[in-house]
Amino acid sequence: MAEATILTTKRLVIGQVLVCRGCCCGAVDRGRPEVPTEWLKAEWRRRGLLKRLQLTISGCLGPCDVPNVIVIASETSVHWYGNIAGMEMYRDILDWACASVAANHLLEIPKSFAGHSIEPFRKDAARG
Repeated sequence: MAEATILTTKRLVIGQVLVCRGCCCGAVDRGRPEVPTEWLKAEWRRRGLLKRLQLTISGCLGPCDVPNVIVIASETSVHWYGNIAGMEMYRDILDWACASVAANHLLEIPKSFAGHSIEPFRKDAARG
């Protein structure tokens, strides 16, 4: 059996922010809060964040019963947040991203995200 090889990249980042824009997230026609994806992408580029903190506008991340999901991944952790609504929360994540890039590591998530943490994975695989 061959030894596993780990691929490397020259473009190392401090983390990645995934913003769901799938079937439910941002579906204002279905009564869901807007996800300002074009604004986020433009601001991320304008502020020069992409090379250090990747932004990914994704298709459905699930769970679909919680709208407007954001996932923040780093070398050591993955955090899920849901029900992200209003421009203020998206501005908070942008300001957090700028401060994290300046600090060269992910900082504590903005206080406005308190109460928005979700756990989408089943803890006990035996449960139905």
